[in-house]
Amino acid sequence: MPSIRVKICGLSTPDTLDAALSAGADLVGFVHFPKSPRHVPLETARLLSDRAKGRAERVVLLVDPDDALIDAAVGTVDPDWIQLHGHETPERVAAIRDRSGRPVMKALGVSTPSDLAAIAGYEAADRILLDAKPPPDAALPGGNGLAFDWDLLAGKTLPAGTMLSGGLTPENLAEALARTGLRAVDVSSGVETRPGEKSPERIAAFIAAVRAYE
Repeated sequence: MPSIRVKICGLSTPDTLDAALSAGADLVGFVHFPKSPRHVPLETARLLSDRAKGRAERVVLLVDPDDALIDAAVGTVDPDWIQLHGHETPERVAAIRDRSGRPVMKALGVSTPSDLAAIAGYEAADRILLDAKPPPDAALPGGNGLAFDWDLLAGKTLPAGTMLSGGLTPENLAEALARTGLRAVDVSSGVETRPGEKSPERIAAFIAAVRAYE
């Protein structure tokens, strides 16, 4: 069985990026969304992306980006993936994939069984990321440290490579994998000491928990 893919998202400093790379992260994510405590300017993302090149797949996270931002992100950061974390339609996902020439990861919010029905429409996405749907009053579309009911995925046939996100921590990771059967996970707030401040120790503990589960 292939190994479980691990993405550490919201990295913003060389030290925490190095911690993720040293611990064996498969993907590293850089958030370009000014409302987020994990936001980095594209130039900072470029420096981090250059540092990670060849060591992990590099992901730039954007929220409802226009074409100009897509072009700037690709030209500056040179990501291996574009992650879309807004209200992008299936048509927009396809357009961004065509325009950027990069594979696209689409995040979908989950809180009820009916939310899973949306997955079928996103065939243009190269990977689906399932995150907890944010509360109505939330300022952020993700990174809120919330988990959805993993049992909603029981018995469901999901696209290959579907990634689990939302409320994961080193402590609950094994349970999440066991209950969902997924083979790819994404973490951000679960390896922080406070919003936007990653902990090298918790990053290492999270990846160690994944490898121990394997």
